[in-house]
Amino acid sequence: MMGSISDSSCFNVFDLCAAKPGNGAARSSNSTYLQWRVTTGAGRNVFSFKCGGQQRTVLVERVNGNRKENRNLERSVPNGGYRKTREANVVSHRPPTSVLFSEGPFIDNSEDSNNDILQSFCSHGKLIEASNLIDVMSRKSQVPHFTTCINAIRGLIKVGRLEKAMKVLQVMVMSGGVPDIITYNMLVGGLCTKGQIRAAMDVLEDMGLSGCSPDVITYNTILRRMFDHNQYDQAIKFWKDQLRKGCPPYLITFTVLIELVCRHCGAERAIQVLEDMSVEGCYPDIVTYNSLINSTCKEGKYEEATYIIVELLSRGMEPNSVTYNTLLHCLCIHGHWDEVDEVLSIMNETSNDATVVTYNILLNGLCKNGLLDRAIDFLDQMVSRECTPDIITYNTLLGTLVKEGMTDEALNIFQSLRRIGCSPVLITYNTLIDGLAKKGDMEKAMALFIEMNEHGVSPDDITFHSLVAGFCRVDLVIEALEMLKEMGRRNRKIRTSTYGVVIQGLCKNDKVEIAIEVLDMMVSSRCRPNEIIYTALVNGVAAAGMTEDAMKLRNKLIERKVLKEGLDIA
Repeated sequence: MMGSISDSSCFNVFDLCAAKPGNGAARSSNSTYLQWRVTTGAGRNVFSFKCGGQQRTVLVERVNGNRKENRNLERSVPNGGYRKTREANVVSHRPPTSVLFSEGPFIDNSEDSNNDILQSFCSHGKLIEASNLIDVMSRKSQVPHFTTCINAIRGLIKVGRLEKAMKVLQVMVMSGGVPDIITYNMLVGGLCTKGQIRAAMDVLEDMGLSGCSPDVITYNTILRRMFDHNQYDQAIKFWKDQLRKGCPPYLITFTVLIELVCRHCGAERAIQVLEDMSVEGCYPDIVTYNSLINSTCKEGKYEEATYIIVELLSRGMEPNSVTYNTLLHCLCIHGHWDEVDEVLSIMNETSNDATVVTYNILLNGLCKNGLLDRAIDFLDQMVSRECTPDIITYNTLLGTLVKEGMTDEALNIFQSLRRIGCSPVLITYNTLIDGLAKKGDMEKAMALFIEMNEHGVSPDDITFHSLVAGFCRVDLVIEALEMLKEMGRRNRKIRTSTYGVVIQGLCKNDKVEIAIEVLDMMVSSRCRPNEIIYTALVNGVAAAGMTEDAMKLRNKLIERKVLKEGLDIA
């Protein structure tokens, strides 16, 4: 900005108004002696003023202000990112009309100076300013720093400024830069997320020309988004077109396409597309068929799964363990045990021996359906066939045994684990400790607790809660309180339900004062008591013979809207 009009080189004398007070001119109360407005443009100030009822306009060139404006810009760039060069200090005498105000002094900077500013903008998250500077540089035929361009593009994509990101990308490519595949895939993904599939396809078409060919992620992203928008036929045509343009017949992309067609259009249509793609040079493998089988089985379409297996066999392929395991998993979930036996027979006939994964699928399905005897038979069969069970096998079986109340049988299996070289893990101990605690067998539960610590398995919140609840269940409330304190010493997060169990147990055993201490401990740990806990306290105070105090406590809690109106004291 200029200091005053009289400073301008364009005026020696500035006599604005002919009517001056000394000349006896009348001055109206409604008129202003000098009204003026300043409009700032590129390289000039335009002053509009009224004097004596006439509008006058004066154009003032900002010749002497260039140096000052540059200094102001230098201060505006973070951490002195603007590096002043000789060229930036030279006063420009070009016509003002050739300079846009938004470009400021960038237009007079050298390529190195502008790249320094560009890197500073990006490092300080000024992405819009960076994209604007890149635009200025492109008009000056300056080459922006490519790594900084990539950072700007990625940053703009993350904040949803996709149009600016695409513009920076275009400048970079036209300047000879080659963006990497990650940047392109981020842009394609961002466009697809916003539903701009056509724009994403245009970016894909430009990738090859820029020297960075699309990969499977690029194609998969576009295909998935097309199916999300119910563009099934367009997606199939898109992949065919890409193959005809020389795209490698990526098996992963082909498998994704077939799976999507199967899920949205059915197995018959998927097989038809599969055959059509063979003409284009895309051939399915066992992974493709397994993906189709998995898709149909998840939806319970076993007839379609059978149709796919027939198609698989007609191409001279053999189902593998993944094929069979996929079928067995779905059949077990839906309880089709006759079909399970049939699949197992086929596996035996085709020398596809059941693996540990196969047996784990079977045991899990049988246990969830309460068929424990049959699950144990499969475990025996597994061992007899020299297929060593793993910890998943045993955890599945132990969980069912404990659920059925067969803790002694579960402990017998547990004791044999280390002997056969299978180390128990946290879930193993938690399963058994919880089962024993629910039966009130706290001596055995604590023995397992000590053992797990000795073997380096750290108990978690579930372990402690099971023990606390177990002690309260058999009225060993002091032991429960000690376990609660042990949790605090180990910096374990104590759940509201765990506090509640202890407080209820203490109140039940006429230990109200200790229960109040636990409540204080609970509040100090920023764990908010609930209505159940407060009700237990009120009833505990009443049970201790302090009926009047219980009534006062109840009314106070109702007043604070912690308890509901009409609560009766037990």
